[in-house]
Formats: sequence, C-alpha cells, structure tokens
Amino acid sequence: MALELSPLWISLKVAGLATVVAFFSGLAAAYWMLGYRGPGKSLIEGVLVAPLVLPPTVVGFLLLLVLGRSGPLGQGLRSLGINLIFTWYGAVIAATVVAFPLMYRTTLGAFEQIDPTLIQVARTLGAREGRIFWRILLPLSVPGLLAGLTLAFARALGEFGATLMVAGNIPGRTQTMPMAIYFAVEAGAMNEAWLWVAIILMVSLSGIVGANLWQAQRHCRANTVLPETGRDLAQPSLGGDGVKRPWALAPQTVYPAAQKAAFLPPGLELTPAPPPFPRSSVPPSLHVTIYKPLATFPLEVSFEVGAEPLGILGASGSGKSMTLRCIAGVETPASGRIVLNNRVLFDSEAGINLPSHRRRVGLLFQTYALFPHLTVAENIGFGLQDLPRGERMQRVSGWLATMQLQGLGDRYPDQISGGQQQRVAFARALAIAPEVLLLDEPLSALDTYLRSQVEQQLIETLAGYGGVTLFVTHNLEEVFRVCPQIMVMAAGQPVASGTKHAVFERPGSAIAAQITGCKNFSRATRLSPTTIQAEDWNCVLEVVEPIPPGLSQVGFRAHHIAFVKTPQLPNTFPGWVVSTSETPHRVTLFLKLNGRPERADGLEPRANYHLQAELPKELWQTWKQQPMPWYVHLAPERVLCWSVTE
Repeated sequence: MALELSPLWISLKVAGLATVVAFFSGLAAAYWMLGYRGPGKSLIEGVLVAPLVLPPTVVGFLLLLVLGRSGPLGQGLRSLGINLIFTWYGAVIAATVVAFPLMYRTTLGAFEQIDPTLIQVARTLGAREGRIFWRILLPLSVPGLLAGLTLAFARALGEFGATLMVAGNIPGRTQTMPMAIYFAVEAGAMNEAWLWVAIILMVSLSGIVGANLWQAQRHCRANTVLPETGRDLAQPSLGGDGVKRPWALAPQTVYPAAQKAAFLPPGLELTPAPPPFPRSSVPPSLHVTIYKPLATFPLEVSFEVGAEPLGILGASGSGKSMTLRCIAGVETPASGRIVLNNRVLFDSEAGINLPSHRRRVGLLFQTYALFPHLTVAENIGFGLQDLPRGERMQRVSGWLATMQLQGLGDRYPDQISGGQQQRVAFARALAIAPEVLLLDEPLSALDTYLRSQVEQQLIETLAGYGGVTLFVTHNLEEVFRVCPQIMVMAAGQPVASGTKHAVFERPGSAIAAQITGCKNFSRATRLSPTTIQAEDWNCVLEVVEPIPPGLSQVGFRAHHIAFVKTPQLPNTFPGWVVSTSETPHRVTLFLKLNGRPERADGLEPRANYHLQAELPKELWQTWKQQPMPWYVHLAPERVLCWSVTE
C-alpha cells in the first residue's frame, strides 16, 4: 500500500518544498521590484513571469540545458558530486520554477494595493525600511500572500511537463501524481487514474477552501462593530471588547487606585496629559528654498518660518502638498536647501539628503493614513519604538487623554468615527515630539460639526507646541482662524506672504486676491492720481492707496460692499439686485450699478451683474424691504489696485 501511495507522498513533498522556496523567493523579488526604478524593468519583469506563459516542456528543456551534464550549473554541481537530473530534487526545482511567477505576481499586486501614504507616514515616524516591511507592508499583504501561496502550491502540485523532462518518471522516486495519472491512462488503468485525479482534486480544493475560510473569518473579525461609547467625543470606558489594557484606560479619576494597579505594570502611573514638548533656548526656525519640476509647472518656493504657525493657502494642484512632501523627505527637490533648527535636511550642492526617518518631522494627511491593522494605541505609539515599554505606554495613555480618546486604545481605525481617526493621526504625529509639524489639509475630510471640534483641538494643541508648524489648506476661514502667518501659492510659486491681516487686506496681486476670496474684478485705467475708471463696473472710483504704474485691474471684496441711505459718500452708486443666492447664514447679491435692469421685474440673467455683495441674513431681511435703487458704497480705502506686472 505504501508503494502504491508513493506518488501522493512524493507530490506533497515536492509541492510543499517548492511552495516554501517560491514563497520566499517570490516575496523577495516582489519587494525588490516594488521599489526598483532602474533601467530594463520591463525586461526583468518579463523574465520573472516567463515560466507562467511558456509551455512546460520549454521550461523543462531550458532547465535541462542549465542543470544537465553539459550545462553551466550542472558541470559545477557534478564537480561537487551533486546530480539533480532525474532526482526528486530536480522535481522540486521544476515545480519551484513554474510556481514562482504566481507567487511573485500575486505578492507584487498585494504590495502595490497598499496605500503609499502609509509607507510615507511610517518613514516620517522614524521607521526604517526593515521595520516598515515587517510591521506595515507584510501584515497588510497577508490576504495576497495567502492567495499566492495557495496558487503556488496548486501549480506545483499539478506540474507535469517540466518535471517529466528534469526528473523523469521513476516510480517511488520521482513519480508524482500527475505522472501517475498520465501513465495510468497510457496503460489503460482508468480506475487507478480516477483515484489519483480524485486525490489531487481533494488536496488542491482543500487548500483553496481552507484559505478562503481563513480569510472570511479574518474579514469578519476585522469588521466586528464594537459597542459605541457615545458620539464623537467618546465617554471613558474599558476597551470595546471588554479587555482591560493599560493604554485603554480613562483618566485617573475614573478608576480607584486598587483597580488601576491591577491593569498596570509595577511602578507605572498614567498621566492625564502627554509629556511637554522639548523646549530649546534657540527659537525654532525652518528655511526652505527648493526647485522641483512638476508635470504642469515648476515648484519654486523660498520662505522662512518661525514659532508662529504658517498657513499655506492655494487652489488644488498649486504645489502646496508637494512643498510639505519635500520638507518631509517623501519627495526630493531637483535643487535647493532645507534647514530645520540649524540642521541641514537637504542641500543639493553639498549632496545632503537626510532620509525621512532622520528628519524629526510629523506629517499629517487629510486621509488620516492610519495603519488599519494596528489599534489606536499602537498607531499612536508606532513612532516610539525606541522608548522603554513603560514610558511608551505612559506617553500613549497621555495622548489618548489629551485627544479625548479614552477607552478607544484597543479599537481599530475602522471601528471609530472620522473625527476620532483624525485626532488619532494628530496624536501619532505629535507623540514623537517632531521639530516641524506638517499638516496637509487635515480637516478637509470632516463634516462641518467634526471640523469645528477638531479645529479647536488643533488650535489648543498648537498653542503648547514649541516647534515649527506648516498648515496647508484651501479653506480661507480655516487658515485665518488657525495661522497668524499666511503664504499664498499659485502654480508652484508664492504670490503673497505676511500676517493674515496684511495678506487679506492687501494681497498684492490679482491672483492672490482671488485665492484669498475676492470675487469682484474689473479692468481699470488711471484717470488721476486719486481716481480710476472701473470699466467692467461702469463707474469711476476714488482710491486712497497710491495707484501703481501700469494699472490694469481693480478688485473689491464682496463682504466689504456696504449699503447706505444717501449717495453723498464717495464711491456711492445707485444699484439694483439682479438675482440672489442664499446659504443658511448669508445671502449673496448680484448687483447692477448705475442702470436699471432691462426686465420689468428687476431680475436679469445673473451674467448681467456688475458686483457680488455678501450680507448676513438679518441685514438682508431689513434691506429687501427697501425700494430700489439702493445706494452701493465701495469704501475708497478698500479698493484693491494692481498693475500688469503684479
């Protein structure tokens, strides 16, 4: 009976060993190809997957050429007394070669599906490539790796052509189940052939079904909804699954000392707040001068930042996020210099380019970029791996309390709300005490209520942060509330910078005015040292500021337009409402100056208006009762003028 079943044991032995070899070699090749950007990538890819598309007999023939007596490798092995041809080792090699492409391609696909921002965040948190591989890349690729293992084993188990040419069909030594089936059919032993077919089907399907069941159970556990702890501001509790873990504890006032001692290692006391940020006698500073060609324009910025948060304002695609990524080391500029607290992070001329994990930079994305397979506590503590366990737990507990995340330390990111996820990401970035904090539109993915809550938390935390802060956004009100200093960017270049009041009051250029919310623009010509003609508004305006040489454009902010009772004030004109647009709290009026609307009801197509004005709802309720025309006042000190060169 043992002799009759020898093809089964040989097949399992060959397929098992071939799968192990294919797994590790495919994993290594996939990881290498994931980051490879050198020449000949397509050719290398073709060579690696060639056994998948070539006929098995061709693969076997090529192996014979390499491993045979005349082959380059075969000759060397023969000198050592090793012969692989017509042995079960040869069968393992043949099975490994044909199974490798399936393992490689499946693993590479799993790696490529991982969000690259997770890798970038891990680097900024101080993780080296080895730790990123074991803690981020490999765990998140488990489903793909399991699929690759299953496919590689099934392919190795069913290999026939290459094995026959390299190992032959020696009963009890190299005869595998596929060969036993073939030669049984050749000999007319159909019952024996059916037996081997049934066995090989059972083994292959058992592996596939087992892998699918394991993935289904894993998916079910990952998507288990834990009990709610309240709204976004969670109430203190133990972990959602009832497990008492040190970093899931609420503040000390919730648990008596005896109960708390049962959860903590000896001598460890939780603090209600994280350790203070390290203070330096030298004021924080960041100097950035970089140039990087992009697809549509070159990124060319130069600025300095101190202790006050700097808001970088601009439209989508203006180069704001790329600037942060260059500072973080995620992207590399073509040239320039980045100096943080007198420490050179990048200098193209000196050949300095510190990797992300050495820059001491905290990077916060709008997508949160939390590690989905790690708990809230593990996410916060990811960058603290060099600290002793007790101190690491202490700091994580403090940040949980500070960010109002008590009781959520043992939950996973998909088990908490969006606002809580953003606070976890914020705590994770700050836990490493970075010298510069880079916030890339951190509030844009939140709804209005959560945005307000997280924004207040952000302002309070930044008030105690002693490093440099860069806050990227395209939200005007958001940047005005959070940042005392503002830099406006357009097409990869700064177009205005200064205090928030100075930038919004005098943006310096039409594009900067547009980005900072100005909605009224007109072609303009100079009439005298104090008057200009606003051609598109059909009016003459008095101005207070000196008119720039080569005047070409004039602007006026919608919320600065006022309505007065009499036309005696300068820059006051009769106006009619063409149409309106309402929001819950404000009304936008589309006005026509110095002329009635052509329609009798006073309403024309919106394209025929001159100016937009914004009024609070309460003031609109008062004015809409007044007969038209209303007197529209454009205060001379609020008129914005620009020349062609600005």
